[in-house]
Amino acid sequence: MDFLACVQTRRSIRKYKQEPVPNGVIERVISAATFSPSWKNAQTARYVVVRDADLKNELAEKCSMGFEFNKNTIKNAPAIVLLTTVSSRSGYERDGSFSTSKGTHWESFDAGIAAQTLCLAAHAEGLGTVILGIFDEDKVVKAANIPEGEKLSAMIAIGYPGEAPNMPKRKAPQDITKYIG
Repeated sequence: MDFLACVQTRRSIRKYKQEPVPNGVIERVISAATFSPSWKNAQTARYVVVRDADLKNELAEKCSMGFEFNKNTIKNAPAIVLLTTVSSRSGYERDGSFSTSKGTHWESFDAGIAAQTLCLAAHAEGLGTVILGIFDEDKVVKAANIPEGEKLSAMIAIGYPGEAPNMPKRKAPQDITKYIG
């Protein structure tokens, strides 16, 4: 798939076919995500792939803060990717001080790049994804045994699409771009 076509045709998918995604396909998607740029090449993104129905149900029922769209998506997706980042590395110097005025926000920036790369790679593999942002981080971390020293950045549902949503209206480049000089 051509890159621009991949970007332009990727959609947030909330309904999935009940067909498991082979490990090899998920590994190719994660392998592509490892090429995401990161702060000083820190490569802090980590991935936990949840397929276990009981854990998915717990994430849906106890960790989604009652948000029905996420509850249904988590329960019905063949897998949920928990995207974590190693704490205190993005945006930091080796002595623990910040290198940027963004403070800890740089961890989120790196995680966002990794999430987008993962979603585009998944789309190129014929998979659908949606990045879920409404969840109780502490409950997810506990339920999934996320290691100490990692922060949960996003939950990403992944599977073969069971829907083909229309493209939402996009803003025109001339309406969102300013040139200086």
